[in-house]
Amino acid sequence: MYQSILVPVDGSEGAKKALDVACQLASQADTTLHILHIPEELSHETTLVWGIGAIAIEASRQEREEIGRQVVDKAAEAARAKGIQHIETVVGQGDPARTIVSEARRRGVEAIVMGSRGLSDLRGLVVGSVSHKVSHVAECTVITVR
Repeated sequence: MYQSILVPVDGSEGAKKALDVACQLASQADTTLHILHIPEELSHETTLVWGIGAIAIEASRQEREEIGRQVVDKAAEAARAKGIQHIETVVGQGDPARTIVSEARRRGVEAIVMGSRGLSDLRGLVVGSVSHKVSHVAECTVITVR
């Protein structure tokens, strides 16, 4: 079906569900799964899935990047456990929506699979969620998982 899928993961439950859906799609063909994480400044302490634990508000950029590497590594491990063989991971930088769209374009992916809500706070509801922005700008199929 798809030869190349991008899955942005932030350590949230929504991203974990999106990865599950992407793995289901990827298992139907010889698909490459691109797992992307973009470290962000947090406005509240956040607990991450995959047994990673909590990130403090005061975490430095370097700490967020190290945790981001753990997030993509754990996501890749989860995808391999579901039988996905072709996996690439990347820790990006910048505005999440722009970085997701840019990585999708750069890698020539056919689909982006992402959670409808990630770790962002109330600001995401007021300014617009990352998934909403991506779905309006991306040149490929965008599947939003609730």
